[in-house]
Amino acid sequence: MSDITVVHLMRHGEVANPDGILYGRLPGYHLSDLGLRMAERVAEHLTPRDITYVVASPLERAQETATPIAKAHALDLATDERLIEADNVFQGKTFGVGDGALRRPDNWRHLTNPFRPSWGEPYADQVIRMLAALDAAKDAARGHEAVLVSHQLPIWTVRSHVERRRLWHDPRRRQCTLASLTTFTYQDDKIVSVGYSEPARDLVPAHLLAGAKPVKGKGKAFGA
Repeated sequence: MSDITVVHLMRHGEVANPDGILYGRLPGYHLSDLGLRMAERVAEHLTPRDITYVVASPLERAQETATPIAKAHALDLATDERLIEADNVFQGKTFGVGDGALRRPDNWRHLTNPFRPSWGEPYADQVIRMLAALDAAKDAARGHEAVLVSHQLPIWTVRSHVERRRLWHDPRRRQCTLASLTTFTYQDDKIVSVGYSEPARDLVPAHLLAGAKPVKGKGKAFGA
């Protein structure tokens, strides 16, 4: 008889970031009050599920998102460095529409190859580490369910790989809203389906939903 294991890859909730900094892997960026509500909403949504393992990126926003889920299932929260945000040379800078780092010519050299991408961690490297984190969680929760809290770009990149799409893409097209769940179902050790849901969709500002047009100076969620 084969084992069916479900691994939910969750994006963290909204971050308090009034200055619109691309925070990337920088420490000290925590969930906003709204982000905490998002985390609680998803924890409530997952309460009936057979969750036996909860793990998060080491960054504060991921840890804070995962905490209520682990608490709801009386589990210790694990940490996996492989779930961390993608590295980015623009980390610590503003990166908006018509303002920020892109106005400086000395930064343009980092934009020469969108297929790798030239400004940060290669997509292929993200796939390797995220698949390893997914496999580890699948083994830890075999026959049950696991929740992994990570960040938008690594989640979308590994999903694209599994669904056999090209890895380079328009960031505005990512289907990976704040506090969303990208769900991988394994039969034994093979991924047999990928699902997507947004348990906290009603809490997400409209301009931050997948496919929304960027708005200058409003509600930036960089380095997510």
